[in-house]
Amino acid sequence: MYSADKKLELIRKWGLEKILPSRIMIPIYFEHHMNKKLNLKSPKTFNEKLQWLKLYYKNPAMTDLVDKIKVRDYIEERLGNEYLIPLIGVYDSFDEIDFTKLPNQFVIKCNHDSGSYILCENKETFDINSAKEKINYHLNQNYYYYWREWPYKNVKPRIMIEQYMTNFEEDSFDDYKFLCFNGKADNVMVCTGRREGNTKFRFFDKQWNFKRYNYSGLQEKEGYTIKKPPCIDKMFEIAEILAQDFPCVRVDLYCADEKVYFGELTFFPQAGFDSQLLDSTDKLWGEKIILKKI
Repeated sequence: MYSADKKLELIRKWGLEKILPSRIMIPIYFEHHMNKKLNLKSPKTFNEKLQWLKLYYKNPAMTDLVDKIKVRDYIEERLGNEYLIPLIGVYDSFDEIDFTKLPNQFVIKCNHDSGSYILCENKETFDINSAKEKINYHLNQNYYYYWREWPYKNVKPRIMIEQYMTNFEEDSFDDYKFLCFNGKADNVMVCTGRREGNTKFRFFDKQWNFKRYNYSGLQEKEGYTIKKPPCIDKMFEIAEILAQDFPCVRVDLYCADEKVYFGELTFFPQAGFDSQLLDSTDKLWGEKIILKKI
C-alpha cells in the first residue's frame, strides 16, 4: 500500500490531480498534510469536519462570497460601504492597468485565490515586470484544484487594485481573523509582524484572554498579551453579522486608526490542513461544528 506522499507523487506525475474526484483527492491531501488518515464516516476534529464540509455542504452563495470583488456587494448590503477598503480598479488582464494613473502606494491582487497580493509602497521603485509575472501566473490557476475548496472552482479570475492601508499611528496594518461557529464568533487570531517578515499568529477570546491554541503559542510566557485594539469589540460584532448564515466561517478584518475594514471570508481555514493547531484545539473546535444540523 502506497503512502499518501507516494500517491500524491504518482498522481502529479501522471497528471491526474485535476481529473480525480474530490472524494479521492481530499483524503490523500489530508494524510499528506496531517500524517493521519481522514475519518469521513465519523469526523471528530475541526480539520476533519472541514473536509466533510468541502464534500457535503454546498451553499451556492459561497462562490460569490469567496470572490474578492463580488463579496463587496454582500458587505455593502450587510454593513455599508464604509467597511470596504477603497477599490481603485478592476481589470481582466495586467496589460489593462495604466500605472501612470495609480497613486504612489497601492495593493494589487487577484480576486479568486489566496497569496496573490503585491504591496506597492513606492511606485518609483515598483517592479512592474515582476508583478506582471506573478499576477499572470495566478490568473492562470484554478485555486479549487489546490485543496478542493469547491467555492473557488467557478470564480472568474480578475485583477483588483485597492487603496494601500496602514494604521498611521503605528505604521502597521495588522489583520484579525475571527473564527465563527453557527453565527457566533468564538475567538480571534491576531496576525502581527507581516511587514517585517516575522509573522506571529496569536489567539484571543472575546474577553481578550490569550489562548494557547497553536504550537507557536506555547512559546509565550505566562501572562502574555498584546495591546487590545480599541475597535476589537466592534470587530467581534461585525464578524457575527457576516457569519450568520454558515456553520463555520472565518471572518478576516482589519483595523486602521480605529476604523474597521473587511478583508475576506474564509470557509475552510488552512484548507482544513492546519497541522499547527494543538490536538486539544483541533478537538475543541471540532465539537463546535454540529454536522447533524447541516
